[in-house]
Amino acid sequence: MENTRILCLKPEFNLTKAAVYQGSNMLFLKSIKHDENELAKFDRVTDQHQYRADLVLQELLSADIRTDLIKVVIGRGGLVKPIPSGVYEVNDRLKEDLHNSPVGVHSVNLGGLIADDLAVMLPGAKAYIADPVVVDEMEDIARLTGIPELNRRSIFHALGQKATARKFAKSIMKNYEDLNLIVANIGEGTSLGAHCKGKVIDVNQAFDGEGPFSLERSGSLPLAGIINMCFSGKYTKDEIFKKIRQDGGAMAYLGTRNLFEIEELIDNGDEKAKAVFEAMAYQVAKYIGSLMPVLKGEIDAVLLSGQVTHNRMFTDYVIEHIGSLAPVHIYPGECVSDSLALNALMVLKGEIEVKEYK
Repeated sequence: MENTRILCLKPEFNLTKAAVYQGSNMLFLKSIKHDENELAKFDRVTDQHQYRADLVLQELLSADIRTDLIKVVIGRGGLVKPIPSGVYEVNDRLKEDLHNSPVGVHSVNLGGLIADDLAVMLPGAKAYIADPVVVDEMEDIARLTGIPELNRRSIFHALGQKATARKFAKSIMKNYEDLNLIVANIGEGTSLGAHCKGKVIDVNQAFDGEGPFSLERSGSLPLAGIINMCFSGKYTKDEIFKKIRQDGGAMAYLGTRNLFEIEELIDNGDEKAKAVFEAMAYQVAKYIGSLMPVLKGEIDAVLLSGQVTHNRMFTDYVIEHIGSLAPVHIYPGECVSDSLALNALMVLKGEIEVKEYK
């Protein structure tokens, strides 16, 4: 295992991020930007997997990476059916559900498919996904909404939240399964989970806009207002979903979802940008507070992670509002590749068993 290398994959709309690790050390990192005209040739997002896999392999060979040492290829998990937390080997059933998702279409579904393609091209390698966004450990009481036809679903940054929680537990020499934590992953979308002894028993349905507004998602909205918009005749169904999932939040107010551009506006004295950014932090703090009763007030720590937590003004604002209620620790950055590598290492060390997707 000493020389075994791990290839981690994170697909995005027009990017594929590939990283190679030996142990916990990153040896290679590449963000491969895809020509949108090339992507447009594919009928479905999930049809792009072999095209992207070939480009990843080309980059590895161009960088003289020892591909013969890569024995684990692990991709970010996609919108498959609800499953328990863990690492899953990519099998035919999983590939079928990634291609024909029962939840929705998203570039995240490519992770397992690209991993499978590359495992075929790399002798002796196996393909996995870890903690996909549909990890479901919610308690039944958290699913009820007030309308019997609508249940709350568990769709969140499971990979990042779980990895951050495990890092914190290791830092204080305790087991994740022995702690009560609130973990917030704050970025283009924001999810907040109540982690009770190793299980996320409640979490906002971040993919569909529930919770705080973020860089590009609307967050929870006044129902009457959104109903009136839906029936105004001004918008199609797809346009409403785009407002909620892609063009909401800071993007709607400021015309950008780019954190650095927002920071530049604030630094240049843009009061509107500052007000929107503070409101985003305010809502994160408010939703963290709403999860404290879920854990009956017995909270070991609040963990803030994701790209927005690089911003000190944002984290200071959150801590100002909830810091007296529980210790707060910050884990800046997205760290998807690190999280995937952590899960792969646990498999290689025999600390966790690989699960079968059924």
